[in-house]
Amino acid sequence: RPHRTELYEDPPSGCWPIVYSPEYNITFMGLEKLHPFDAGKWGKVINFLKEERLIADDFIVQAREATDEDLLVVHTRRYLNKLKWSFVVATITEIPPVAFLPNFVVQRKVLKPLRTQTGGTIMAGKLAVDRGWAINVGGGFHHCSSDKGGGFCAYADITLAIKFLFERVQGVSRATIIDLDAHQGNGHERDFMDDPRVYIMDAYNRYIYPGDGFAKRAIKRRVELEWGTEDTEYLQKVHTHVEGALNEFRPDIIVYNAGTDILDGDPLGGLAISPQGIVKRDEVVFRAARSRRVPILMVTSGGYQKRTARIIADSILNLHSLGLIDKELAARGAGASRLEQMIRDSAKDFSTLSLQ
Repeated sequence: RPHRTELYEDPPSGCWPIVYSPEYNITFMGLEKLHPFDAGKWGKVINFLKEERLIADDFIVQAREATDEDLLVVHTRRYLNKLKWSFVVATITEIPPVAFLPNFVVQRKVLKPLRTQTGGTIMAGKLAVDRGWAINVGGGFHHCSSDKGGGFCAYADITLAIKFLFERVQGVSRATIIDLDAHQGNGHERDFMDDPRVYIMDAYNRYIYPGDGFAKRAIKRRVELEWGTEDTEYLQKVHTHVEGALNEFRPDIIVYNAGTDILDGDPLGGLAISPQGIVKRDEVVFRAARSRRVPILMVTSGGYQKRTARIIADSILNLHSLGLIDKELAARGAGASRLEQMIRDSAKDFSTLSLQ
């Protein structure tokens, strides 16, 4: 029997399925500046969306921290105990001075934000199934597997969200991960290595971290990119392979790892995609999901430049302006089946026709 968890309690129905908490942001005596990651980018995304009047505080789903019991759905007890050593966390987050801090400080200032983002991804998984789509403004820790962290990823939120759905939500037994962060998603790949229920598509710079040859065996669609790949080639490949992946395997949920470290000039990604290219990429993925009526959960993952927060916000605004995410759909709640939605859609099409 699944354990009791607060992560699956229904949020107020008036909320957008956009999950966030101010707890996501890592701020600690400037230590966060020692990593190229903008540790406050999540809050900035929300502020841009508020400025554009897309959302207000009352309409955001408040992320809750994943408890030990939640994390043990995937992680080994041995791994969670390792995080009680500050030097282990320093290695995973790539912030060396963390090694010298007392662990209770590390737990509160570094790991709690990451556990809250992980709770956010798990919550967004259920929301996506209930509402057709969901965005966790954080998460996407795709280098972490059940027993090993790395690359700033201390918890396996993608694996957790999928395992939670498989265990707790009727009718969800197949998942597709579309990983478009600049880095290979070796964490979820190791976790789902021999699991026929999970189909993984991964497009990444072939020359950078983690170069995990063993994990690559789990990728069903591997798109290895060259240094400095630009918009035209990139978007064509994304379009071809996303369509191919969804035609090849019909999932009940898509987890979309939407890293912005593909942006031109990213110190770690090594690709050369423009801000408009990133917005277009997200649009391609959402279109493919929505046209097939497959629920989609988006997480924001890597992105190491100050301007990435603005690009993520612009992308969400673009998805909204195209009707690929909307409040009406979001507010329908879990009651409406896909059939009802189809009937509603055809009625809408019919009324547009009669208006013309």
